[in-house]
Amino acid sequence: MFTTIANRIFQEVIKKYHIINTVEQSFENPYSKSDLIEHLLYRKCWIDTVQWHYEDIIRDPQIDPVAALKLKRKIDASNQDRTDMVEYIDSYFLETYKDITPKPDATINTESPAWGVDRLSILALKIYHMNEEATRKDASEAHKLSCNTKLDILLEQRVDLSTAIDTLLADIESGDKYMKVYKQMKMYNDDELNPVLRSLK
Repeated sequence: MFTTIANRIFQEVIKKYHIINTVEQSFENPYSKSDLIEHLLYRKCWIDTVQWHYEDIIRDPQIDPVAALKLKRKIDASNQDRTDMVEYIDSYFLETYKDITPKPDATINTESPAWGVDRLSILALKIYHMNEEATRKDASEAHKLSCNTKLDILLEQRVDLSTAIDTLLADIESGDKYMKVYKQMKMYNDDELNPVLRSLK
């Protein structure tokens, strides 16, 4: 199943990140571009993992305003990278299923496969960090119990989401569903579409 590979890679990424556990660490993809989907999944989750920690840092009430603005720019760039990676993953699926002829009664899904993968990557991070909280030695028993309850729900959600993604891919492969990808038309990063940036030209 596709999500078996995806979930394994996401856990691999998160474990690797937390060895050094800093947003400043360098990125190295262990999967070559010849292993395209593994390469893309690893890169996607790395972006999400770094951004997760950016979001923690920027919520520090004592953060220096200049540093906060610099970090906000990094978060904006990370969001763009995240969206780009989703589109690369969808391009992989489009290429994979390009020779499939949808059945006359085939239907479209509410989201593309890669946006489901995006949610699965974020879910892996939620599970990792909720487990940290559920086992934190300096936390109260009430806190641990609450986090364990939430962790159980997240783990159930991963099973459900994984099943839904694998089912969608099987339906596309059988012609029962078809893919239609709309490129994300983000306007705030575009010099021509963002009036503030346009006024600076």
